[in-house]
Amino acid sequence: MKTLPWMKTLPRTETPSRTETGVRIYAIGDIHGQDGLLAELHAAIIEDAGAHPGERGRVVYLGDLIDRGPGSRQVIDRLLDAPLPGLEQVVLMGNHEESMLGFLEDDTNGPSWLAFGGIDTVESYGVEAPSSMGKADLARVQAQLRQAVSARHRHFLGTLPLTHHCGDYFFVHAGIRPGVPLEEQSAQDLLWIRDPFLSSGIDFGKVVVHGHTITPEPVVRPNRIGIDTGAFRSGILTCLVLSGAERYFIQTGN
Repeated sequence: MKTLPWMKTLPRTETPSRTETGVRIYAIGDIHGQDGLLAELHAAIIEDAGAHPGERGRVVYLGDLIDRGPGSRQVIDRLLDAPLPGLEQVVLMGNHEESMLGFLEDDTNGPSWLAFGGIDTVESYGVEAPSSMGKADLARVQAQLRQAVSARHRHFLGTLPLTHHCGDYFFVHAGIRPGVPLEEQSAQDLLWIRDPFLSSGIDFGKVVVHGHTITPEPVVRPNRIGIDTGAFRSGILTCLVLSGAERYFIQTGN
């Protein structure tokens, strides 16, 4: 495939792990309201998928669609209204989506969510940010955001799954608790864990593909692959491409 001006492709490797036969996975790390970068990455994915017409393409978004960037609402609109043609779409829950939903139900969750990026999401829905974290301000923002977030958006966010698997790969937002079977993981760990997951060298049963923890480049370990490259501050949104035993990365940025 040709390299588009704003895109780079990291070297291809062969691995012992495999996807399901005939399935080509495009796993996208934390978007955080960077709708323009997502549009660029989508263009690259469409081109790549077009070069492999014999495979069934599937795009897996690893959560944290929102917060920290100006286009949170626009990202959700894109996934709902402009899914990539001919490709299956799987969108996972991230801890930022969980936090937003929590605020819509209980404004006491506001200070923590707004402090780590929620203000950008509030403003993307046309709601004025709070001038303080006082009770009256939080109640006003909550009430206005409830009105601004459509039932369609709320249903979409509220029904996102926590995990996805394909062949030897297990997809999740943050990671897993080492020593706990994959089917018994808690939502808290799947959405929030860092250590002891990041430092573990044990075999998890599948290769865990995750975001949540920012690194300058994708992290590839025998038991996990991390693809959150901090798009909201680096301008680099990363996609992991998996097909059979083949693995490579497509990124925005230079």
